[in-house]
Amino acid sequence: MKRIMRLFLKLIGLALLLVGIYFLGQNIIFTTQTAPYWWRDISAAGSVLAVTSGIVALLFFNRSTGALGWILVGLGILLVFVSGGVILRPTSLWTFFLAFVSLVGGLQLITTGRVRF
Repeated sequence: MKRIMRLFLKLIGLALLLVGIYFLGQNIIFTTQTAPYWWRDISAAGSVLAVTSGIVALLFFNRSTGALGWILVGLGILLVFVSGGVILRPTSLWTFFLAFVSLVGGLQLITTGRVRF
């Protein structure tokens, strides 16, 4: 019974995490641009490669390379903004609050099995 309850809490945490990602991602638009010169698209391609390799490093490599994975993810996010391929639409404070509360609550449920306020 205790194992079923832990699994149920982790599933609720995953659902909350996905709801938070949905609310945050609802007002973020990623675009591709056609550039007249080939070197202007390097940051867009680099961002995709950096984020992908960072996620692979975080998921499949051991903990000693975890810092490298986070550095690559951060570099990829930075390159997305440098390339100008992100449009941030205005969002309400209520939507932002709901998204962050559900993200934090979901992560706490997944990692610890309880939510601490």
